[in-house]
Amino acid sequence: MTEEELVAMARDAALKAYAPYSNFHVGCAIESDNGEVVTGANMENACYRLGICAEQSALTTAQHRFGIDKVRRIAVAGGLRRDGHLAGTEVCTPCGGCRQAMLEAAHVSGADIEIICAGAAGPFTRHLISELLPHGFGPDNLEG
Repeated sequence: MTEEELVAMARDAALKAYAPYSNFHVGCAIESDNGEVVTGANMENACYRLGICAEQSALTTAQHRFGIDKVRRIAVAGGLRRDGHLAGTEVCTPCGGCRQAMLEAAHVSGADIEIICAGAAGPFTRHLISELLPHGFGPDNLEG
């Protein structure tokens, strides 16, 4: 799968978000080591802290479908929803909590997972999770 196809899946997932309060829709597409892809979207809640990020949604689905040890690439896309479409070119990057969850998948898989960040349209950026969270807390921190 090309980067463009993975980003397109993340953008499509963003349109399925439930974001009535912020109107900021985020989608995530996760590709496994064998090319299988799962998606997720953010889901807000009137009790704000009970919302869930798109990345957490997709990582949960990935764990159930093929295991987070098989995660190799993650695409994240977001923007405001206008007239049924995602709008904006500002690149959407994962929040700190999602970076931590992605780092956990990287530790479990033994791979420095590639994160592709995109807006509703336009170019996207590529990062390794080690670049987005260089001094993250992982399973090794719990040993000894």
